Amino acid sequence: MSLQAPIPVQQPQPGEQLLDLACGYVISAAMNVAAKLKVADLLTAGPRPIAELAKATGVREDGLYRVMRTLASVGVFSEVGLRYFALTPKAEPLRSDVPHSIRDLVLWVCDPFHFHTWKEMMHCVQTGQTAVEHLYRKPVFQVLEDDREESGVFNAGMTGFCNLVSSAVLDAYDFSGVGSLMDVAGGHGLMLASILKAYPRMHGFLFELNHVAEGAREHFRKLELAGRCQVVTGDFFAKIPAGAEVYVMQHIIHDWEDDKAVQILNNVRRALAGNSKGRLLLLEGVIAPGNQSDFTKLVDLEMLIMCGGRERSEQEFGQLFKRSGFRLNRVVRTQGPICVIEAMPV
Repeated sequence: MSLQAPIPVQQPQPGEQLLDLACGYVISAAMNVAAKLKVADLLTAGPRPIAELAKATGVREDGLYRVMRTLASVGVFSEVGLRYFALTPKAEPLRSDVPHSIRDLVLWVCDPFHFHTWKEMMHCVQTGQTAVEHLYRKPVFQVLEDDREESGVFNAGMTGFCNLVSSAVLDAYDFSGVGSLMDVAGGHGLMLASILKAYPRMHGFLFELNHVAEGAREHFRKLELAGRCQVVTGDFFAKIPAGAEVYVMQHIIHDWEDDKAVQILNNVRRALAGNSKGRLLLLEGVIAPGNQSDFTKLVDLEMLIMCGGRERSEQEFGQLFKRSGFRLNRVVRTQGPICVIEAMPV
């Protein structure tokens, strides 16, 4: 009996690797389908045939099979038998019923709104105008305020991002001794709620726009935190209320070019006037130098497309703080895709 030598595994050629990257939008579209249909929820109890999944979701079996087969090829789900699919560790956060769920974040990132705007990247590179303003003739936050359905997708997505990073922030940064904390533009308040639950003696304030505030109040009621957290409305370009020891902003400064960012930071500095314990915490990505792979560099292009802001290096954050009456005290790295950037008034 003769034994055949194993067939060597061929490494993909550079052209194949580039093509995989160029087809990234295909995976995004497939993930949008799977997330909307809650396929991960349907697989919680174990593998199921594609016929059952199609029936449960009300779609055609053939199309769903082809979507699932493609996702399985990149580790999102697994085809464990002929036309049978199962969850994988990579697909687990697509479930809507787990504490670490990022389903809502995936729905926002893979939303058709993104496909529509990202196709205009060349316009952004050529002109400096955001794709949103080019297409809709108004800034992205006005678009979201006017479109309540899209605003709901966005706010749920930002809550999903908090699910991804809140535990990492709490593991990395010690809030002990903080009596009161204000989350500026904190969405529906998941980050603030996570901090308040971890520090039961702390009092919280959420500062948000009117059209977001009611969702935040409902969130705090559900979590039984309404007695420890006050929701305040307003415009952070006009004034940020005083009254908290520590001010925190998650992914807010990156939305704005430098002059606008300094305007917001100046208002925080005014709110901290006379506060001997005062400090500012920015929960943001810090761009890694050189060719390092870095999720923050992807988010930086999102800022280019959507709102005209940018991600920044540690040095660039220091320059913003210097212009607005703060000094950069330290950058605390977390196990997630953001850092805790601590600044003190000068």
